[in-house]
Amino acid sequence: MKSKHIGELVLSEQQIQQGVKIVADKLNEKFEDAVVISVVPGGILFTADLVRSLSFDLSMDTISCPHTPGDSNNTSSIVYHENISIRGKDVIMIDDAIESGGTMKRLVEHISNNYEVNSISIATLFVKPSRVEIPVPQYFAYEMNNDDLLVGYGLPWQDKLRNVPYVSKLVK
Repeated sequence: MKSKHIGELVLSEQQIQQGVKIVADKLNEKFEDAVVISVVPGGILFTADLVRSLSFDLSMDTISCPHTPGDSNNTSSIVYHENISIRGKDVIMIDDAIESGGTMKRLVEHISNNYEVNSISIATLFVKPSRVEIPVPQYFAYEMNNDDLLVGYGLPWQDKLRNVPYVSKLVK
């Protein structure tokens, strides 16, 4: 894919698939039945890859909370229709990454405060170092060593580049 915004490669397609396996293995050890809630649109690609590697019974749903990547003060509205009941269930929130963590923290609080779930966990491909603390189990494959803005594999720049099959540094 050609774009002036795609910079240095951070995670190749092969590293992404290895990361999917790492996270899937961790979840497969922990769960026998769960509801996975994909944070859309960013988490769609990782969710699709991940759930095909999960060996336990699962149901799927989506949640959204539009935001600007790297914005830790996301105040946009949370859209969750609860298409399937999550009451008494183990819930796994899946997104491509935890960057600042502000949005994921809001989503976890929203689910835990408004629905009687058994547990909440987070599954992402990677996390960034200066993310906020989210007090639930987190399953991820990679911890980045800096907070560079990244694009590809679900991560956008100006609502584009989500379909790039690898993760690269953003060139503004």
